[in-house]
Amino acid sequence: MAPRELERRKLLLERNQVKKAARDLLQSLKTEKLVLDWRSRQQSRAEVRGTIGNILNDGLPDKFSEGIFDQKCDLIYEHVYDSYLGEGKSIYSRVG
Repeated sequence: MAPRELERRKLLLERNQVKKAARDLLQSLKTEKLVLDWRSRQQSRAEVRGTIGNILNDGLPDKFSEGIFDQKCDLIYEHVYDSYLGEGKSIYSRVG
């Protein structure tokens, strides 16, 4: 197999890993962590941030340095905090 084809397959595999990690993360957050008033309790916020880090650490390819990984987890947490209100409510449920 040509080197270019191997690289393309590797990138496709990594892309699929990222997609699966994102789906797993969202499913876990929605079913277990994003409960009523999760944003108002420090322990709930910490559990959401911890879940983000754990699921992404287990599911993503090992391409990121620790600093970059933590930065990405923080950005995802900020997005979740701003977008998901709890009890199945989110900015996305208002669309349509």
